[in-house]
Amino acid sequence: MRYLTWLLRAILFLMLLGFAVKNDQPVVLRYFFGYEWQSSLVVVLLLFFAVGVGVGMLAVLGNIFRQRREIAVLKRELRLKNKLAGVGETQQIPIQPS
Repeated sequence: MRYLTWLLRAILFLMLLGFAVKNDQPVVLRYFFGYEWQSSLVVVLLLFFAVGVGVGMLAVLGNIFRQRREIAVLKRELRLKNKLAGVGETQQIPIQPS
C-alpha cells in the first residue's frame, strides 16, 4: 500500500510538472490606474489557487470556532452532571444518542 501511495504521488508530481512546463508563457494582469503585473501563467494560476484556498479556509473558521465553543459547553455540562450523580473520573455515565 505504501508503494502504491508513493507511485500515485510520483504520477501526480509528474503531471503537475508537465503542466507547469507547458504553461510557462508570460501573461499580463492589468489593474486599475494603469498598473500591470507580468508573470508566468503557472505562477499566476498557483497564486490564485492559493488565494482561493485561503478564502475558503476563512469562510469555514466561523463554523469551527462555534463548534468548539459548543463542544466545550457540552463537556462542562457532562462533567457537572457526572459530579452531581456522584460518578468519579474513571467511571462515567454512558450517554444515549438522541
